[in-house]
This record gives sequence, C-alpha cells and structure tokens, in this order.
Amino acid sequence: MFHATDRVLVAIMNNRRDFAIARDEGWYRIPRRHAPPTITEAAALAFYFTKAFGEEKWSIRWYASVRGHELVRRRDLFPNEPEHPRADEMYYKIQLGPLIALEYPIHSLRWRRITFIETTWDRFTAAEEINDLYISGADGLFVTLREEGFWPEREFPVREGDVEYVVDLAIPCRKGLVTIAIGERSAPTGALRDPDVETVRLEVAQLGGPICPDAKAVL
Repeated sequence: MFHATDRVLVAIMNNRRDFAIARDEGWYRIPRRHAPPTITEAAALAFYFTKAFGEEKWSIRWYASVRGHELVRRRDLFPNEPEHPRADEMYYKIQLGPLIALEYPIHSLRWRRITFIETTWDRFTAAEEINDLYISGADGLFVTLREEGFWPEREFPVREGDVEYVVDLAIPCRKGLVTIAIGERSAPTGALRDPDVETVRLEVAQLGGPICPDAKAVL
C-alpha cells in the first residue's frame, strides 16, 4: 500500500472528539498557520496521543492513508459552532481512509512537547520509540549515544529567555540538560556543536549523569 519513501505526517491528537471524527467521519483538521510546509505531500497521517487518552498517552497507535485535502474555514467544519473565536480561521481538512491500528504502538520514552513529526514509511514501520521517526544529520550521533546509554531526545525544544530553539539532540541529566546542535543550526548558549562522543560523555558527567527514561522526572 505504501512505499518506503512515502511521507508520513505524525500529528497531535489531544482530545477524544477529534479522534472520533477521524475514526467515524474520515477527516482531521490542521490550522493552516501551524501546518508544516510539506503537509500536502503526506501519504499517511498518524496520531500522537496526549494525556487526554489516559494510559494510551504519549504514544502513536493509529494511522490512516491520506485521500485528499482541502482548505476550509472552521465554521464549515463545525457549522454548529458559528460563534467560535476561530470560526473564520483557515484549516486543512485532511481526508482519511479507515484508521489502522499499529501492531506495536510507538511510545515516547518520556513526556515531551511534540507538534508535528515528518518521517517516511520505512522509518514509521520500523520505529520502536518516537525518536526513531526523526530524520536529520544527527542520525549517526543519536544511535551512538543511545548505544552508550545516554537516551537522547531528538528535535527537542529549549527556551532561553524569550527565544525558543529546537536542538538536534538533548540529554536530560540530573543537574540540567545537555544540548547538541549539528552544523549551523541555531542553538542556546552552552550547546555542544558537532561534538564527539567523549565530549558529550564529559558534559553529561558534569551534570550528574543521564536520567533514564523510566526515572520520575519533569523535563
């Protein structure tokens, strides 16, 4: 049904009403102003559950083929809510095929903020956890650091003052966060730039060692 290089878009599913619409009516909405640039190229749409889904939170369990899209106002999607403050806002209405359950859910190892993840069908079907979905120049370092037991997070948002950065890799530690940027990507003060593993190891040690994903921590 899908080819290895087909695009898969992972979107946030943060309430049960929207999930029921996707399941029963076959569509999902994304505000145009927040939509990723490649939204119209997605062959499949998958859903990342938030805490609204109880024990199923922080995981991807369902996906569907994308059968089309159109730009509409919110009032067209929900005609019974004409007074909604975003009634005239433009949305992509993504038309979906039947929802399909993953045999093995893709879990996030820890709580983290996610907007969209753009990936490929081969990565999606092989992923064991959320970080396996991302595609970037940090692929090699990510694999090495995970094998070393550091459990890095990919595409991780970090705020410094009034500026928010998204770093290639972040390692939550007992005394702080080690951030890593690859190439010319903007990064907060103190981020390691194109580091080798030994440099990362020393920085992690200075911050008290990594926090394992099953540790009780708020990132």
